[in-house]
Amino acid sequence: MTQTQPQQGLNRFMDSLLADDSRYDGLDLVVTAIADGVRDVNNKVQAAAIADVLGTTGEVNVQGEIVQILDQASSDTFVDALRDCGRVAAVGSEEITEGTVIGDSPLHNYFVLMDPLDGSSNIDVAVSIGSIFGIWSRPPDVSVTEDSLLQPGNKQVAAVYAVYGSSTVLVVAVDGKVNGFTLNIATSEFELTHKDLRIPEKCEYYSAPEHNYKNWPTAMQEVVDGLRDTHSLRYVGSLVADFHRNLLKGGIFLYPGDDKSPEGKLRLMYEANPLGYVAEQAGGAVSNGSQRILDIVPTKLHQRVPLIVGNANTVVDTIEKLKK
Repeated sequence: MTQTQPQQGLNRFMDSLLADDSRYDGLDLVVTAIADGVRDVNNKVQAAAIADVLGTTGEVNVQGEIVQILDQASSDTFVDALRDCGRVAAVGSEEITEGTVIGDSPLHNYFVLMDPLDGSSNIDVAVSIGSIFGIWSRPPDVSVTEDSLLQPGNKQVAAVYAVYGSSTVLVVAVDGKVNGFTLNIATSEFELTHKDLRIPEKCEYYSAPEHNYKNWPTAMQEVVDGLRDTHSLRYVGSLVADFHRNLLKGGIFLYPGDDKSPEGKLRLMYEANPLGYVAEQAGGAVSNGSQRILDIVPTKLHQRVPLIVGNANTVVDTIEKLKK
């Protein structure tokens, strides 16, 4: 019987990718810290019903959303992991009102902004959920404050997301490359399974919250009407899960502003910037409908934006139709 060759592990991959590149000093430690947190959160998610940690804390976060028990547990897990890696100066989390300073020495040379558990309302129905991270360099001699976290997405040096589904997948985008790793449950190691990911040129799918169609601007309604005729709808209601499928299979994700929330509902710093960075590194595109998402200069930590992300040609075509 032919033996299967072992897959390259995340730690070894990051070492080889970033070796001797001073631009990314310590970045491997940040990514592996995120991976450590993902393992822990994955265990919590898988055992949520058994451990009786489903449901809410009874609190409302800064987004005005009911906090799930696992939302808070996941946020705490990642903050602790990033603090322990010794390379992160501050963390911004969807679940925390203000930026959290966790280190201020010269070695603490990165900022991380995250959605610690995206799609958490789907936990109790066993639908895929995930975690999203954007990583920025801390400019030299910059003091660590909440304002120092407010950098545009085009300043990101890396982005990472995880999907907790039929398998647990970690996708890492850095230095013009996007690679996917799958958690080997036998060894608890992330192994390289999706090398040099590129969004397929053929766009077969679209993802959009069509339950809100009646509240969209007419131009967006017409865009989606056209997509219905030529594409298949796939919408989980978990951004990271929808994005991951479109990355692998070819698609576009749309979450426009509407009459009630013209500024959009998704978070610029925790969701749109990191996933937009991944999309662009994989040959895709990202926009708020009129501007490249990564060029937006943020004015507040929990800023919201409309989001169009995925296949580059389809994103560009959508923007052109919205201008008419």
